[in-house]
Amino acid sequence: MQQWTIGDVKITKVIETEGPTPAKFLFAGPKDEAIAAHADWLKPHFMKTPQLFIASVHALVLESCGKRIVVDTCVGNDEQRSNPHWNLRQGPFLRDLAAAGFPRESINLVVCTHPHVDHVGWNTMRDNERWVPTFPNARYLFARSEWEYWSRQIDIADGDVQGDSVRPVIEAGLADLVEPVHRLTDDIHLEPTPGHTPGHVSVRIDSRGQRGVITGDLMHHPVPCAEHQWASRFDVDAELARETLRGFLERCEDDGSLVLGTHFATPTAGHIVRHGSTWRFRV
Repeated sequence: MQQWTIGDVKITKVIETEGPTPAKFLFAGPKDEAIAAHADWLKPHFMKTPQLFIASVHALVLESCGKRIVVDTCVGNDEQRSNPHWNLRQGPFLRDLAAAGFPRESINLVVCTHPHVDHVGWNTMRDNERWVPTFPNARYLFARSEWEYWSRQIDIADGDVQGDSVRPVIEAGLADLVEPVHRLTDDIHLEPTPGHTPGHVSVRIDSRGQRGVITGDLMHHPVPCAEHQWASRFDVDAELARETLRGFLERCEDDGSLVLGTHFATPTAGHIVRHGSTWRFRV
């Protein structure tokens, strides 16, 4: 279990899955030799070979001002998904969360950076034939523009993600649709980072002069620090995603933020540092 402290904010990582991930799953365009050019700084934590990155699906639990906040809820169990590795999972995530000191009833807020399949799965759990909120004492926060976009979509290529992992929370009256600059506590607020999805948000931490940020899918992997023109296969607006990412990298370099990648494998956290005309991720 990894933990970090940023000022008065404590962060705990709870892993659902971590391991090799095909580079082509994340980025369709780059050739192997272009990826291999970054092996010197991506290995050993984030790359096995130019064909295989190392990635993670995990939740980050923030403790701040008496609140327990889960940022992104991974893939979940029991859901029908097109990805065979995620289909009808039976993983120990909730047990691991409780073992880390966070039984599901103790969570106050759930923040979804965006409602893709691997960020909302544990919003709900199976109760016989029903999907019920996993965190019954929490408010679930979604950016209003995200819900407005996804509630109109009928594409269920990944399975009925909205139907099993988002709508049941809304129907239970536990969801709040917020603006993408919403403040969670005195030390934590949302930051709009659109492009991957229209209302995508990252989570900013600013406490006692220390700064940090949880990326969401603004970056799936550290390699775009050096190759920010490489669009993710899953970006809704690739051009806007590139523009947003470049601005993010510049800000993090300037303010020294500790960057926690939502899909970055262990050690997960590091800093954006300048490297010529681009950047690298330093752990």
